[in-house]
Parts: sequence; structure tokens; C-alpha cells
Amino acid sequence: MNKTPLCAVHEKSGARMVDFAGWYMPVQYTSIIEEHNAVRTNSGLFDLFHMGEFWLSGPDAMKNIQKICCQDSEALSDRQIAYTPMCRPDGTIVDDLLIYRWSPEKFLLVVNASNMKKDFDWIKSQLEGNVELVDKSSETGLIAIQGPNAEAILQKLTRQRLKAIKFYWFTSGKVAGIDCIISRTGYTGEDGFELYYPAEHSEKLWNALLEAGKDVGIKPIGLGARDTLRLEARLMLYGNDINDETTPIEANLNWTVKFAKGPFTGSEVMKKQKDQGVTKTLVGFELGKGPAARHGYPIMKDGKKVGEVTSGTMAPTLQKNIGLGYVPPALSAIGSTFDIEIRGKNYPATVIETPFYTRARS
Repeated sequence: MNKTPLCAVHEKSGARMVDFAGWYMPVQYTSIIEEHNAVRTNSGLFDLFHMGEFWLSGPDAMKNIQKICCQDSEALSDRQIAYTPMCRPDGTIVDDLLIYRWSPEKFLLVVNASNMKKDFDWIKSQLEGNVELVDKSSETGLIAIQGPNAEAILQKLTRQRLKAIKFYWFTSGKVAGIDCIISRTGYTGEDGFELYYPAEHSEKLWNALLEAGKDVGIKPIGLGARDTLRLEARLMLYGNDINDETTPIEANLNWTVKFAKGPFTGSEVMKKQKDQGVTKTLVGFELGKGPAARHGYPIMKDGKKVGEVTSGTMAPTLQKNIGLGYVPPALSAIGSTFDIEIRGKNYPATVIETPFYTRARS
């Protein structure tokens, strides 16, 4: 398994380590619920070195970004970020990623660990004209600090005025004396930042952030709480909620698909789905008391399987069982009901509005 530069730090902290997409990663340090609640009420630190970072640059960079991604990068300002699916000609999703626009000729693409090679090969195969794609994943560290106290903690370590960085924007500057890209983004539903930096400074930066947050009780957070946090906020997990067989329209990611920019890879199929409808659609649901739904559990209606759960958990913040799953459009309206089959027994579920959790805005 691949190891992050912080592997020894995690083990010393008593983390339980697991294999995640070929990476030796901490799944939890104390308990998933404790770590989840720490991020919701205080602050937490995440090692995200396993994510991929590609740089796309050259005179034709914008033309290529516009072709391979659903979002409209021409509509972004420099130093603005967009979440976007990247699709095949049949509309199915290669991956979901973040686009960091530095200029019309320079972009940082942040991709999922499990898709790194697939994404790089796909993008490279699609490029046209004067453009260069470089994989800097092994040289780039990525740490996220998330939660209500994230800004105050990080501000102790940088001269950059963090309040001036809007959600899904970024800047560059020093944090604890280390050159960083400072991005107001995250995968938790809370306010926070993601820091990209030369990987050799990982331990120094991690320890500096822990020390700066010591007085308010910042905690290191594992993959377990990362998953419950992102699900409460209805943030997609590739391989679960979206994959090689789903399109952004089916996944209710219509807001990321910018048809007005002109043709792009998969746009013809997705436009047809938008106009004529789909055979399945992703919904959020809640279950009553009993076991939580999990990935792969059948969704049943009148004794027949009509769909499948993609993600599910007992939500620590909400104290109820929640999940996402694909169902026929006829069952997608708020208040629609169906059953989740769990270990041979059916449990009633109701479609509810998502995101399940939205943080209070100050």
C-alpha cells in the first residue's frame, strides 16, 4: 500500500489504519462519532495526501478544460474554484473533481485517489493543441482544516487575511512559514480550508496546525468521520453515489452541467436526458428506528427491487438513519415512500430534502 508522509504521525497518535484505494490511511483515532462531532462543533484536521493534483497549462488549456468538464471555466474568475463532473461521450462520469483557475492558461485539477491513473490517462487522451498535463500528486501535500474554529486557528499561522477568501476561492501564501495554496473548500459541510504545499513539509505543517488549535481542542479526523460528515452534507462519493454507469443528470448534479457554454464531452446525451427524462434518479431518504442502510442494499416497492442504496449511515448530527439511492423518477418526489431491504427484512423509508444537514451561516 502507498503511505502518506504523515503515516508515522497517525500511528503514533493511535489511529486505526486501513487500506483505502491502495493507501494506508487512518479510519479513526478515537471514535467516528466523537471525531464527527468535533468537526461540527469545533475543528478537525484531515490528511488528504492521497488525492491527485494535475496541472494543465498552455495557450489551449481553457479550450481543453471546457471540452472535458461539465462546468464553465470561462465563467470563473482567476483564483476561483469549481466542482465539476468529467464525463465520457455517453454522459457517464469518469470522475468528479475540483478545477482551480489560476489564469485562462493555467489550471490545477484535484482528482480522487481511486481514479488518479484513470483520470490522467483519460484527460491526456482528450487533449488537443498546445497544452501540457503534468501529474504533481506525489510532490503535493494536502491537509484540510474544517469546522467552526478552522479560520481562527489557521489565522494564527498566516498573514493572509482569511476572511477575505470567499467559499470556493483560493489564494497563495505562507502558513507556518511554508508556501501553500490556501483554498476555502472542504468535504464536510462545514467552513474550512484545504492547504496544498510541498509534501516534504507535511509533518511540520500538521504539527503546527495541531499546536495552533490546541487551546480549543482541535482533533485529527479519520476516514470514518469524513464519510459521515460528507453524507450529511450530501456530497458525492465516487464509486458509491456516482460511478462509470451514472450521469450527472441522473445524480441530480444538473447545476454543474453548463449547456450554455456550447458542446462538451457527453453534452448531447445529457441534454437529451434533461429534456426527455431519465430512468433513475438519486434521492435522499430517511429511515425510522432500526439498522442503517448501507451501500448496495436493495430499494424495494410493492415487493419488487426498484433501486439500490449508494450511501447510508446513522447521522451523528441528526440522530437518524439517512441515505442516498437511485430510484425511478416516479418515486423521487419529497414524501415518496419505499422500503430498504436489510438482511432479508424490509424497513420503510421516506424521500426527504437534501442536503440533510446545512451549517448555520454567520
